[in-house]
Amino acid sequence: MKKKPLATVPAGMRGLEDLAPRERQVVECVYRLQEATATQIQEELGPDLSNSAVRAMLARLETKGVLQHRVDGQRYLYSAVAPQAQVRESALKKLVGTFFNNSKASAATALLGMSGELSAQELDDLEAMIAKARQEGR
Repeated sequence: MKKKPLATVPAGMRGLEDLAPRERQVVECVYRLQEATATQIQEELGPDLSNSAVRAMLARLETKGVLQHRVDGQRYLYSAVAPQAQVRESALKKLVGTFFNNSKASAATALLGMSGELSAQELDDLEAMIAKARQEGR
């Protein structure tokens, strides 16, 4: 039996959708703060998570290629490997492929159907994106 070749996915993109809920919270916290210490992350996530648990998750997330750190004096400052926009796009592509048979229109229709009222600015933005997509022949 042959092994399947590993997908060629940038290190920071690997398995982000597959992270445990707490790990995802840690990564979201790092994105929000841009760069954070274990203590800052613990403060953001609340008292039910110990500092040692946060540090263990940070180490795992580094091993998974999602986070990286730099040393600043006696503290480690963690940051994301991949830009948030890139990660968001990757997760969205997976979602659209899995639940909407790769149909961007079906996904957009579902999103519009579940939202409340859209602001005039949001409607203008959507119209501009549709016009741009038409112009580019997508």
